[in-house]
Amino acid sequence: MVPFAGFDMPVEYAGVRQEHINVREKVGVFDVSHMGEIWIKGPMAKSLVQRLTSNDVQKLSPGKIQYTCFPNELGGIVDDLLVYFYGEEKYLLVVNASNVEKDHQWIVDHNDEGAEVENASDRISQLAVQGPNATTLLQKLTEIDLSSIPYYHFVTGKLAGVKELIISNSGYTGAGGFELYIYNEDAPRVWEKVFEVGKDLGVEPAGLAARDTLRLEMGFCLYGNDIDDSTSPIEAGLGWITKFVDGNDFINRRALEAQKRDGVTRKLIGFELKDRGIPRQHYPILDEHGLAVGEVTSGTMSPMSGKGIGMGYVEAAHAAHGNGIFVGIRNKKIPAEVVRPPFYKAPV
Repeated sequence: MVPFAGFDMPVEYAGVRQEHINVREKVGVFDVSHMGEIWIKGPMAKSLVQRLTSNDVQKLSPGKIQYTCFPNELGGIVDDLLVYFYGEEKYLLVVNASNVEKDHQWIVDHNDEGAEVENASDRISQLAVQGPNATTLLQKLTEIDLSSIPYYHFVTGKLAGVKELIISNSGYTGAGGFELYIYNEDAPRVWEKVFEVGKDLGVEPAGLAARDTLRLEMGFCLYGNDIDDSTSPIEAGLGWITKFVDGNDFINRRALEAQKRDGVTRKLIGFELKDRGIPRQHYPILDEHGLAVGEVTSGTMSPMSGKGIGMGYVEAAHAAHGNGIFVGIRNKKIPAEVVRPPFYKAPV
């Protein structure tokens, strides 16, 4: 257990590698109750969410989830988040734990529309049930047909005897599964029921360390590492959630549009080491002459491939897929190749 964002967080239970592989091959449960939940409601809710987020909420229909970010006025990212769409006057924004207060204040400070804003983070817990056996496990606890919920969609209903919770076909592992949003008083019951009915499916608890290695194998960005207040979504390869369409006049749109049109001087890349080694955050990325051309933002040893993998920003000239680079590890130049994530693909 370690302190994080005001919580005592479970980093690992049986060990990172075991938990990681169990999520990839069976099913693991993460207590991610530290995540933040902010409601935006009322007649002006849509207008506010559209202006604050880079993606296009006009494309949403009830029950749909959208990955997006809050751009700031300087070309950086306040936070990346999920938008849950209930209807034109009701949105749930799920934000990173370390940014809850910052995000809430950002929304309030920019709420020119006068929408209703409620930070419900302290009342809501979240469990992420992830892995190929997740649907089979959770189906034992609900009459809702979970297989009918498409990826990045959600329903509200009864599960494990709890009447009203959010069942979301989403996650941060790339292993499939659901995220359950539960009022705090009901969360222990759901946790206990999941482990009670999941014994024959190989269910095990998983900690935040395995969550990090799982998301990195998928090439998912982590706020504070790969994106922050100084990195633009265009630099971070998040142009796909930055929609320059009519009716989407989000904060700092013109500057980001210019970046997309004119190009950027640095880009976030994925890479695999060619030799043994473990890349870590802040290790230098070097060219063939040993000159620094960037820096690692996230790195680990992939439990599935046994290779050192990572992400980092490099000068744009070195960002092409297949390009050879080096990572400085303990005064050694370890050869690596720029690759397109994910670093791991589940067998079909």
